[in-house]
Amino acid sequence: MLILLNLLSGVSLLVWGTHIVRTGILRVLGADLRAILGRSTGSRLKAFLAGLGVTSLVQSSNATAVIISSFAAQGMVSLASGLTIMLGADVGTALMARVLTLDLSWLSPLLILAGVPLFLTRKQTRAGQTGRTLIGLGLILLALHLIVEAAQPMMQGTSVRVMFSALTGDTMLDALVGAAFAMLSYSSLAAVLLTATLASSGVISLKVALCLVVGANLGSGLLALMSALPQNAAARRLAVGSFAFKLLGAVIILPFASLLARALPVIISNPREAVVGFHLIYNTVRCCACLTMVDRVAAICRRLLPDRPQVAGELRPLHLDPAGLATPGLALANASREVLRIGDIVGVMLENVSELLRRNDLAVARETMRMDDDVDQLYAEVKSYLTLISREQLDEAESRRWTDIISLTINLEHAGDIIERIVSDIEEKKISQRLAFSEEGLGELDDLHARLVSNLRLGLSVFLNNDLRCAEQLLAEKERFRDLERVYSHKHLDRLAGQSLRSVETSALHLDLISNMKRLNSLFCSTAYPVLDAAGALHETRLRKRSLDSLHTKE
Repeated sequence: MLILLNLLSGVSLLVWGTHIVRTGILRVLGADLRAILGRSTGSRLKAFLAGLGVTSLVQSSNATAVIISSFAAQGMVSLASGLTIMLGADVGTALMARVLTLDLSWLSPLLILAGVPLFLTRKQTRAGQTGRTLIGLGLILLALHLIVEAAQPMMQGTSVRVMFSALTGDTMLDALVGAAFAMLSYSSLAAVLLTATLASSGVISLKVALCLVVGANLGSGLLALMSALPQNAAARRLAVGSFAFKLLGAVIILPFASLLARALPVIISNPREAVVGFHLIYNTVRCCACLTMVDRVAAICRRLLPDRPQVAGELRPLHLDPAGLATPGLALANASREVLRIGDIVGVMLENVSELLRRNDLAVARETMRMDDDVDQLYAEVKSYLTLISREQLDEAESRRWTDIISLTINLEHAGDIIERIVSDIEEKKISQRLAFSEEGLGELDDLHARLVSNLRLGLSVFLNNDLRCAEQLLAEKERFRDLERVYSHKHLDRLAGQSLRSVETSALHLDLISNMKRLNSLFCSTAYPVLDAAGALHETRLRKRSLDSLHTKE
């Protein structure tokens, strides 16, 4: 029983090691790898080599599949180019399996010894994540050694042979077991390494090992297919096409498993080398042959999975790439871009308010209120995306940025609600009754509205650039707006005292508009505070403001 536990712990350590390497590489080089894949779509050869190279670094064709699926979902890569990259990724996985099955057990303690202090002392830096990757590589090599050590005494017991007897003879069953293990471990690489190690120890026959390897390839394709299901048709087409290539290869090669199992030992006597060599040759030949069918398979996938027409009024996020979540800095940049998009929608809503102040257009009012649904939808998407970012992986600056993004997102959502309320009041109290503001009142509202638009743009600029001077200007604009709100409220009351008919008819709406505009301005100007806090200038700014207030009071 203890020996079996040792074997299972070795398998678990192998799976964990591949996970650490994959996440470590993505955190260090995630943005660079995405850029490489994005620039490689110009030619088939570049796309194939990019898939091969990126997967060799990440050690996971599944990670490459997630990145390319997100590209396809956003229309950033064509289906043919995406399929070519995925074929290169399959060859990259096979190459890494060959490298990791070399006798590198002596390297394991060196990698762990170098990686642990580097990771613990500089955890939140690129150097720390590089240390994490070294630890993962060391654990993979250590796990392979432990599996070999545990498998040797197990072969002396008859119970072990009985346990593995189910994996002898049935080609389809063996392939399904290989696919299941690849899916459970989320790594076809781990499945192939384990299979090669068990074959070298005599736990399984060479024929079983070959079937398990083919099944592991199928398992990685199924994983990509499952990951793409929640995405749009473009991402699903890519996953279906990639799986079709793997399935075609399995259908062709599995009937010859027995023949290959007899022929391979003649060429490669070591079972471990034979399994890994078969994996590399099989994937290379299969992928090179499939390159000639990329366009045909892409056309079939388009017919099977056509684009669904977008529901009228439905707005989807453009920048919240799930593949970016593995790299916190990239994920925060994606969220920032989507928040700026929300800001643009709020800006359009504000422009519509200006039009509604001047003329009674019911269609514009209804469209503006509908746009608040877009703001709410994107707000929910950004908030959900931010919760998926691991806060433990963020350094101090990234944590502040995370807070700034969620704060601005909440403020813009509140701004959308306020604008919807403003438009609803205009529709009820002005449009439906065919009223108009007085000339003086409209001028005041136009002035406040123009300042609102300017402060929204300035606030988004401060959020984007963290410019201290702009932040100070934004805070000064907030105070100026507050003063104007008082002045214009008093002027409106003076007009009421003068019995101005238009002022009387629109009095309640006019005062509500000024009050709501003040609230909007406070939300737009709130982006200044994090920048001033970070620069240590907020306290000084508040002291200066109190001094000016006291001077105004004395005057």
